[in-house]
Amino acid sequence: MSVGSRIRSARWRLIVPVLVAAASVGSAVILYVTQYRTDVQTDATAASSAVRAASEGTVALLTYKPDTVDADLASAKAHLTGEFLNYYGKFSDEILLPAAKDRAVATEASVVRAAEAEIHPDTAKVLVFVNQTTTSRDRPDASQSASSVMVSLAKVDGHWLISAFDPI
Repeated sequence: MSVGSRIRSARWRLIVPVLVAAASVGSAVILYVTQYRTDVQTDATAASSAVRAASEGTVALLTYKPDTVDADLASAKAHLTGEFLNYYGKFSDEILLPAAKDRAVATEASVVRAAEAEIHPDTAKVLVFVNQTTTSRDRPDASQSASSVMVSLAKVDGHWLISAFDPI
C-alpha cells in the first residue's frame, strides 16, 4: 500500500465516525424538539385543560339529587378512568344510590379554586378547593362543608379523566 492510500484511508477512518456522531446528534436534537419536549406538551393550555377537567369532574362526583341520582352518577362516571372508576362504581352503587333514594340525600358541590400541582404530557395532579352543601329528609337544613382534594388525572384518548381523588 502506498503512502498516499494510507493517508486517504486514515482520513476516512477519522471522517466516518465524526459524520456518524454528527448525524446522531442532529437526529437526537430533531427528535427532542419535535417529539419529547414536555414543556411544549404541558404548556398553559394543557394545564388549563387539566384544571378544568378536574374541576368539572369534582363537581360531577360530589353533586347528586334523589330524583336524578341515576343520571348524576352516570355523568360522574364519565369523568373517571382506571381503578378509580371501578372503585367509584362500587361505592356509588352500594352507598350513594341507596342513601340518595332511601333518605333523600342531596349534595351540591362547587369549586372555589383549583390549580395544577403537577403536569406531564399524560398525567396531572390538580389541587381543588370545594364547598359542598348537603340536605336529607332527616336534616332538611343545609349542611355546608369545605374541603380540599388532590385530583389525579390521566389523559385517555385526548381527554383528561380522574384516576384518583384524594382528600387532603
